[in-house]
Amino acid sequence: MHTAQKITKVFITRRIPQERLKILSQAGVCKVSLWDSDEPVPKAELLKGVAGAHGLLCLLSDKIDTEVLDAADMYYTVISTLSVGFDHMAMDEIKKRVRVGYTPDVLTDATAELTVALLLATARRLPEGVVEVKNGGWSTWKPLWLCGYGLSGSTVGVIGLGRIGMAIARRLKPFGVKKLLYSGRTAKSYAAEVEGEYVPLDTLVSESDFVVVSCALTPDTQGLCNKDFFCKMKNTAVFINTSRGAVVNQEDLYQALSSGQIACAGLDVTTPEPLPTDHPLLTLKNCVVLPHIGSATYSTRGIMAELSANNLLAGLQGTDMPSELKF
Repeated sequence: MHTAQKITKVFITRRIPQERLKILSQAGVCKVSLWDSDEPVPKAELLKGVAGAHGLLCLLSDKIDTEVLDAADMYYTVISTLSVGFDHMAMDEIKKRVRVGYTPDVLTDATAELTVALLLATARRLPEGVVEVKNGGWSTWKPLWLCGYGLSGSTVGVIGLGRIGMAIARRLKPFGVKKLLYSGRTAKSYAAEVEGEYVPLDTLVSESDFVVVSCALTPDTQGLCNKDFFCKMKNTAVFINTSRGAVVNQEDLYQALSSGQIACAGLDVTTPEPLPTDHPLLTLKNCVVLPHIGSATYSTRGIMAELSANNLLAGLQGTDMPSELKF
């Protein structure tokens, strides 16, 4: 004879596509509490929200530290993060007591598309062009006005040829890229598809016309792109980062851009996020900064929400998650 299933509390830290969350209410195993805002949940409200919760659905911008875990008394429970990255969570402690679901693969294409768009916009100075049209700077045709850098015949270096890095490389090859270099912990057999050449990081940095960062944030990659890194780049090189803001030393990047050490940079990630409006990088014409919108397509965000809900439900029911972090 089956006994009535216990209803558990679940806290969701942001307003996300509600259609994709119906699975939680329809399952009849949990009561959903939601921070009903597009803005990040304040720490005090987060602590209040997780109190007594057995499940948490959070975002990359939510800091899930030991204080949050203790407030929820989260033993034998589940966290589902609507992200690929998990550096916003206290993983050393979480590994001891919590199952974690995440959303890999589903945002790969969207992030790769955004990376290529950002690269082109930065290298070809598209934001500057839009401003010039609006402010009357477009007077007549000038041979060298708003000239930038093209991909055809270039060398592109990708730091981190994982799922997203490979998707970026696939999209860049048809532009007529002459050589594609990549670096990382190991050589990848699948790099042959894009004729990728595995090289040491120093070689990639010094030989590439475009340097694209798509690696994970780890203790080894934190601050990887620093003064020494930028000094090895060509002064005509374009730097693109769509991985994590902390991979880049932003003071060193500012100096490299303002001094002409490198040509330009495009960033979809920064430290902190959002970047303060008075930050030095925002004063530079040769630096394009986006508000971390790599996965921002309607379909991708919807699929991410649905996968997060399914991960959470599976964790609550003690079954296999569609996408679970393995420790």
